[in-house]
Amino acid sequence: MTKKSEMKLEANVYSQEGKEVSQITLSEKVFGVAWNADLVHDVVVSMQGNARSNTAHTKNRSEVRGGGKKPWQQKGTGRARHGSSRSPIWAGGGVAHGPRNERDFTRKINKNVRAKALASVLSQKLAHGEIVFIDALTFSTPKTAEARKFLTAIAHIEGKKDVGTKKTNAALVILSDRDEQAELSFRNMGNVHVMNMKDVNPVELLTYKYVVVAKPEESLKTLETRVVTKTARKAMAVSK
Repeated sequence: MTKKSEMKLEANVYSQEGKEVSQITLSEKVFGVAWNADLVHDVVVSMQGNARSNTAHTKNRSEVRGGGKKPWQQKGTGRARHGSSRSPIWAGGGVAHGPRNERDFTRKINKNVRAKALASVLSQKLAHGEIVFIDALTFSTPKTAEARKFLTAIAHIEGKKDVGTKKTNAALVILSDRDEQAELSFRNMGNVHVMNMKDVNPVELLTYKYVVVAKPEESLKTLETRVVTKTARKAMAVSK
């Protein structure tokens, strides 16, 4: 039985000025995965729950100060009987059924499931023409003007017209490694976010419309280490 050869995908690579300079071959296991809405939804909701800070907290009647003495005697006053002035029906009393910080929103996400969701989102982005590969992204000094000039150049690429005009969540710039000059250049732009490839996740990818990948050769090596080795582990073991 012959092994099925992996199909390769091609994508254009552009310069920082928005001009096409070369092409890059993409792995089907990363950028050719079928869209799985249920899987992506489960991973995104789980990640958002894990990142949720549980700070809302109300005191119940046992935690409110005071109320140790019975307000009045049980019988003979003509008023309703009460045992504590810190009952939820009293002003200044405890809160019934309020939010408590003991609640746990975390969910376990299997590594293979997270990797499949990441590949599914990347494949969907590529299919919709929302990923741009840049051969190098360099800034001599941190300047917002240079960052805006770069986005304007990207906007001249076919199908990327609104990357320079979209006011919110326009682009996610992914770097192969830490670059302080680039990070500071984009920092004042509220519609752009910069992160390293090792930290990319489905939530960030779905938050922004366009994904700009700098130094794709290096970035995709990191990405394949995260995705291919996890999703293809069982398949590789079976093929052997």
